[in-house]
Amino acid sequence: MSAKKGLHLTLKIWRQKNNKSKGQFETYKISDVSTDSSFLEMLDILNENLINEGKEPIAFDHDCREGICGMCSLYINGRAHGPDTGITTCQLHMRMFKDGETIVIEPWRSAAFPVIKDLIVDRSAFDRVMAAGGFISVNTSGNTLDANAIPVPKEDADKAMDAAACIACGACVASCKNGSAMLFVGAKVSQYALLPQGRVEAKRRVLNMVKAMDDEGFGNCSNTGACEVECPKGISLENIARMNREYMSAMADKG
Repeated sequence: MSAKKGLHLTLKIWRQKNNKSKGQFETYKISDVSTDSSFLEMLDILNENLINEGKEPIAFDHDCREGICGMCSLYINGRAHGPDTGITTCQLHMRMFKDGETIVIEPWRSAAFPVIKDLIVDRSAFDRVMAAGGFISVNTSGNTLDANAIPVPKEDADKAMDAAACIACGACVASCKNGSAMLFVGAKVSQYALLPQGRVEAKRRVLNMVKAMDDEGFGNCSNTGACEVECPKGISLENIARMNREYMSAMADKG
C-alpha cells in the first residue's frame, strides 16, 4: 500500500519585528504536510526548515496545545482560529485544508492587542481588566463554607460555569469589527453575578471592569454576533446583556 500523500501548501505569514516596525506578509512553501498534523505542528515543521536554512523562525504563541490556555491565537484565512468552529488554533488539523491551497496567517488585529513580534500580540489588556474586578473578596483560605450551605439554582450554576469557560484567547476581539471585548468582560462579570459569592462587590466589579475595558481602547458592541460565532468555547451573547443590566443597575445606585 502506498503512503498517504501529504499536502503541498503556500503560506502567506505576517512578519513584524516589533510593534514599532512596519510589518509585511512573507510567502513560504511547505511540502508533504500530513493531514493528521495540527496547525501548530505544521508551523513547527516550517520553523525547523527555516532554522536549517539559517533563517529566523516565525514567532507564534502556544502553551498547552489542548484548547485550554487560549495562547495559540491566530487569524487564519480571515477567521479567528481558522476554518472550523468550537476550537482553538492548536485543535485545528491540516485535514481542513486542500492540497495546493494558499493559507494566510495573521496575528489578532486590535489596537488593544499590539504586536510583540510576528504572530504574537500583547493581550495583557485582558489581565488589567480582570485585575480591576475579576475576583471575589471572600476569604477562601481555610474558612470556606460547605458547598451545599448556600443553595444555588442549577440553571444559574450551569450558566455561571458556561461563562467561566472563557479562556481569554481574544477571538471575540479579533472577530469584532469594532474590536470589542464585551463578550470577554460579559463572561467574566456573569460568572460572578450569577453566584452568591460574587454579589458582595457586584456593583463595584462591573463599574470597574467596564471602565478598565474602555481605558484599554476596546470598541463597543454593535450586536453583530461575530464574537459568539468564533468563540472556541461558545460563550453566549446573553452574557453581554447580563453585563449591561448589571452596569445599568450599578449606575442607578451610584446616582
